[in-house]
Amino acid sequence: MNYDIKDKTILVTGANRGIGRAIVESFIEHGAAKVYAAIRKLDSSSPLVEQYGDRVVPIQVDLSDPQSIVAAAQTAKDVQVVVNNAGVFQAGSLLAEDAIASLEFQMNINVYGLIYMAQAFASVLKANGGGVFAQINSVASLKGFSDSATYCASKAAAYSITQALRELLSKQGTFVLSVHPGPIATDMGDAAGLTEVAQPPALVADGIIEALKAGDFHVFPDSMAKQMGDAYKSFAENVVEVSSS
Repeated sequence: MNYDIKDKTILVTGANRGIGRAIVESFIEHGAAKVYAAIRKLDSSSPLVEQYGDRVVPIQVDLSDPQSIVAAAQTAKDVQVVVNNAGVFQAGSLLAEDAIASLEFQMNINVYGLIYMAQAFASVLKANGGGVFAQINSVASLKGFSDSATYCASKAAAYSITQALRELLSKQGTFVLSVHPGPIATDMGDAAGLTEVAQPPALVADGIIEALKAGDFHVFPDSMAKQMGDAYKSFAENVVEVSSS
């Protein structure tokens, strides 16, 4: 497979900052015709619109609001590539009183939001030739960390859902990516205490573009992610990526 985003119409959730913004910028620089900046607050897209003009189209999407996702899919009927980047992070101990509430909050966005996005946009992608559905997961989907266990659990669930989507959507010609960044220089990375080791968000965008050209399901874009990806490679190739059909 060699999928080129040149002249394609893209939708990116959480497009106003961090990894999402880097994806928008990189995709446009690589020739994307139009990018729907799918965000909760439309005015937060102003810098992107000022920079790229009508190649960026703000659209309201809140992953905690399924109706906003359905409405976006009805509006953005020309989308060929969906990048579900938006997510939330909360640190904290499993033994804390709010651990269950924290897990529920993160599952609602990181997992249920992913499912709603797939349900809403699968038919759009099919109608436009199959295209791509890329999910931003995390190295935290592969290894649990005690100080952010509820986040890791939500990302592990999202990774499991992404594997199922790979099999389901392949039947309609949609290519699915599971993207697993390590520490990236974003607000979320700062909240996780990873500022000193974080790498540029552009690495994630570049990793997606490279994976689309190579036909890779897993994307490990930065140095920490690559180390984990190398260790995980055998299991991924011999278990996760093996078709069950």
